[in-house]
Amino acid sequence: MENVLKARWIRPGGQVDDALAIRFEVFCDEQGYGRDEEVDSLDACSWHVVLYDKEGIPSATGRVIDEGNGIFSIGRVCVAKRLRGMQAGRKLMELLMDKCWDLRAGSIQLSAQVRAQGFYERLGFVAGGAVYMDGHVPHIHMTRARPMADSRPERG
Repeated sequence: MENVLKARWIRPGGQVDDALAIRFEVFCDEQGYGRDEEVDSLDACSWHVVLYDKEGIPSATGRVIDEGNGIFSIGRVCVAKRLRGMQAGRKLMELLMDKCWDLRAGSIQLSAQVRAQGFYERLGFVAGGAVYMDGHVPHIHMTRARPMADSRPERG
């Protein structure tokens, strides 16, 4: 992806200022959530990834939370307007899912904004349960199971 130079992972307990900058831009400034709603105690125990644009500006982010028993959650997924439509969201989700699988997730769950449900379905997530409100935005719970091992025979 030409407009994103690098991805940087932030370990649990690390400095999340760059992740918060893009979350404030998207969730607070664009979508109307309060800044006090955006920061929570899960930030300190989560893996965060930040994608930076060609100017080095934080432009996309998301986090991974170990819920225990092989279940991981992906959350706070957002992409700045300037990178939308350029596959940044897909790249971001691929990084987040890969981190979950690397950490031995058996399944991944997320709380999707209903308007983004199709995006997550194209990545293999399945909706379950009723639509619910998170603040003023309708959401739906979605899950994805760990992919099965490749069972194709080796070529000789």
